[in-house]
Amino acid sequence: MKNFKKIISILLCVIMLAASVTSFASAEDAGKTGTAPTRLSVTVNGDTSTSRGFCWYTAEQTETKVEIIGLPASAYTVEDVICQEWEGNWMHKAVVTGLTPGMSYLYRVGDGQTWKEGMFRTDDGNDKIGFINIADVQASNLDSFQKGANTLAAAFKKLPAADFVSNCGDFTNDSTNEEWDLYDQAFGDMNRGCTLVPASGNHDGLGVDYWFTNMFNLDTTESVETKTGVNYSFDYGNAHFAVINTNDLLSVSNSQLKWLENDMNSTDKDWKIVFFHKSPYTLGKDGKWPDALYLQKSLTKVLDACNVDFAFSGHDHQYLRTKPLTGNKLNENGTTYVLSGTAGSKRYEVRPFLQGHFMNMDFIDRLVIQREGYGNESPDHIGGCFETVEINGTTLTLKTYILNDETGDTNLVDEYVVTKAAGENKITFTGDNTTSELEYKANIVPSFLRLAVYAFGEWLPKFIIMVPALLDSVINHDIF
Repeated sequence: MKNFKKIISILLCVIMLAASVTSFASAEDAGKTGTAPTRLSVTVNGDTSTSRGFCWYTAEQTETKVEIIGLPASAYTVEDVICQEWEGNWMHKAVVTGLTPGMSYLYRVGDGQTWKEGMFRTDDGNDKIGFINIADVQASNLDSFQKGANTLAAAFKKLPAADFVSNCGDFTNDSTNEEWDLYDQAFGDMNRGCTLVPASGNHDGLGVDYWFTNMFNLDTTESVETKTGVNYSFDYGNAHFAVINTNDLLSVSNSQLKWLENDMNSTDKDWKIVFFHKSPYTLGKDGKWPDALYLQKSLTKVLDACNVDFAFSGHDHQYLRTKPLTGNKLNENGTTYVLSGTAGSKRYEVRPFLQGHFMNMDFIDRLVIQREGYGNESPDHIGGCFETVEINGTTLTLKTYILNDETGDTNLVDEYVVTKAAGENKITFTGDNTTSELEYKANIVPSFLRLAVYAFGEWLPKFIIMVPALLDSVINHDIF
């Protein structure tokens, strides 16, 4: 019944949006003078039942206004309004609070004369929720961005009433104005009609300072740093979610690990789920480097200690789901790691030399290679990948699909159902979970030392032992 109501609400909003042709026309005309909103996104920001964050751009400096269509201005609050220049354009941000739980809202953003519309739905607090997960569009041209957008469109056909869309990073390849405009051209219509939960990838953060935080309006009050990404958390239904920045000091800092531990211990929600970019468990090309593999030593310990149920990642462009793990060992009550596959067209083969060195093959419950080459099981697997996750009380159902390049068919390639007892999680941390600048700086050297100890003490010896198998792969399969 809940999904039926949500679908009806969405259909009504779509009809209302279609009727707003005059506003769309004015925005198109205004684009000639640079006042039309572009790159519009709506993100979780604060209480998901009563608030949302908005971010958009204009070519010229304009006023920053957000209106909830059909409501008087006194029925909600627009706060934290920002308009500032960024890389030759004008960035606009605002947060809307005071909304009603479980409602679908039409909104518009602009300068008071030129508007762009969209819709979102607030959390109703029910223990039945659903979301779509994608990763690694990582495109540079419109054709590649459009293939990624086609993957997301296929996901909405499978889960039209999705509460939000999580993206595990690498939205673009080089994080330039041109690429973000192409991303908006391909994804814009869908982005303004849903709530986004973005995680920063290495292509969104490392070497492209502040691009990620300036493309999305996220709650940064507890983020340990925002130069390379943002860490944040939120509740939705009976689940608690955290988003980690794996660009933080090349991988993840001690400060952010402590933040995550406190954050996960501050909730008694039945489900705990974490999103991040770099994957600790993979057979892709990045599974041989220490920055991602270090997460097997650092991040997983926190997830184990805090009883996290699922961890979704990206970075290596193939789909892999582990069996539940605790302490890098099989444990039916442990964390399931999902390497999300790529929604885009850049896809990786299996790296066979990783087997037995950095990837325990017994850990793998499902592996899908999305391109022709070593490790591919079926021509139906050649295409863009997405996941749908539906939580119904104490049962979670994960389904993974491939949108086939040639046929356009959407093929189910993995299905995984987990049922757990309610009320197992207890709050063991309360209080301030912010990290001061002094605390963060004091942890920089210890964080790098911890990574260095792993890299030289554990990773390097294994890599040296692996070199003959790596060379065989290069010579016989042309795979590095």
